Amino acid sequence: MPLSRQLFGRNSGTLIFPLRQWQQREGKTKATGSRNWRGDHATYRSRYAGPNHYPTCSGDHFTFQLGTWDPSATGRHYNDIAMVFPLSAREILDLRRNLLRWYDAHHRDLPWRRERDPYRVWISEIMLQQTRVAAVLDYYARWMQRFPTVQKLAAAREQSVLAMWSGLGYYHRARRLHQAAKVIVRERNGQFPTTAAEWRELSGIGRYTAAAIASIAFGESVAVVDGNVERVLERMFGPARGREGNWQRAETLLDPTHPGDFNQAMMELGATLCTPRAPQCLICPLNHWCQSRGAEPAKPQTARQRRQLHYALACDGGSVLLVQRPHDDKRMAGMWELPERATSNDKPITTFRHSITDTDFEVVIHPASDALICSLNGKARWFRREQWEKMALTGLARKVLRKLLACDLNRPVAI
Repeated sequence: MPLSRQLFGRNSGTLIFPLRQWQQREGKTKATGSRNWRGDHATYRSRYAGPNHYPTCSGDHFTFQLGTWDPSATGRHYNDIAMVFPLSAREILDLRRNLLRWYDAHHRDLPWRRERDPYRVWISEIMLQQTRVAAVLDYYARWMQRFPTVQKLAAAREQSVLAMWSGLGYYHRARRLHQAAKVIVRERNGQFPTTAAEWRELSGIGRYTAAAIASIAFGESVAVVDGNVERVLERMFGPARGREGNWQRAETLLDPTHPGDFNQAMMELGATLCTPRAPQCLICPLNHWCQSRGAEPAKPQTARQRRQLHYALACDGGSVLLVQRPHDDKRMAGMWELPERATSNDKPITTFRHSITDTDFEVVIHPASDALICSLNGKARWFRREQWEKMALTGLARKVLRKLLACDLNRPVAI
C-alpha cells in the first residue's frame, strides 16, 4: 500500500520524513544531503504519492505534502495543508494502534456510544458543548424519552424543547437544535447529512461538532479538536501556532480506517487521563511520544464575579406566580421565572448559592407582597405544579421551586 495511504488514507496532511530513513527505505547507503533531494523526487512521486504531491527538503528532512483529491471538481484539486510534524511513518502507525487498543479496553460506557445513530450522536454532541458528561447523562435520557426521533423533535413546540433543556444552560443550543431538526425533516425529507461540510450548513453546527458527527456516525475521515484534544496535542508536541495548527496535527494523526473511534479515543484520553491538573502519565498509551509527561504550570485564573439576586415567591393554594422573560432578551429569551424584586430589609424565606459560568450568585427569596403582585398588572400568570414542571423555566427558577414547594414557607430554609 502506498505510504500516503497507510498514513492518511484520503486525508489531507503533511509528513516530515527523516532523509536518512527515506534513504534506508529506498536501499540507499550513502547520505545524499539536502542538495540532492530532487534526485529522489521522481521515486517518491511514483511510489508513494500522486502526481501533484511535491516534497521539499530542509536540512535532513523531507517535507511530503499529502492531499485529498476531489473527483467532483474540475480537473484535479488538492486540499493541501502545510504543517511540520515530528513523527515518522512507523511512529504514527504505532501511535494510532496504541491509542485505539487503549480505547477499546478502557472507554466509558456512555449511552450515545452504544450505536452509530446520527440523531443520538448529534444530540449528545450539542449537550456536551461546555457541559460535563456527568451533568448531561440524565438530560440525555429524558430527552430521548421525550424526543426519540428527529421527527418528534421537529414537530415539538419551542417551549417544550426549552422545558426539556431547562437547567443545562446556554439555551441558544436548544433553539438551534430545534431549528436544525425542522430543516432535516422538512427540507431533507428526514435524511441526515453525511459529511462534515453538509452538517455545517445546519443551525448551531460548527467545525468541531460537524466533524464529530460525520466521523462517528458516518465514518468520514475528518479529525476533531476540542479542549481535551488540544491539551493532548500540545502536551505531546508543544504549543501550536494558532488553533489551526492543532487541527492540522489532528488531521495528520487521524486513523483513516477508524476515524470515529480515533476521534473519540483522543477526546476520551483528554477527559480521563490527560486531565488539566493531574495527568496520569504512567498509564497513558501515548506517553512514549509525549514531550511534557506532566501537568503544565497552572494558568492564572480570572477572578470570579459575585452578585446578589432577589426574587419574590407567591403561592395560592397549589399554584405559583411566574413571569415570562422578553422574547427579544439576550439571555434565556421567552423563559419563565419568579418575579424579580428590589433589595429589602424584610425577612427572606431563604437564601442560597447559584453559579453560572464565571459568576457566583447569592439568591435571596422573599415572600411576595400584595403590592408587588398588583404591580405586575397582568404580566404574570399562576401555574399549578403539573403545569410548570413541563414549562420552559430558567434553571434557577426550577431549582427554587423544586426545593421550596416541598418546604414550610413560613420559616427560613437552608438549601
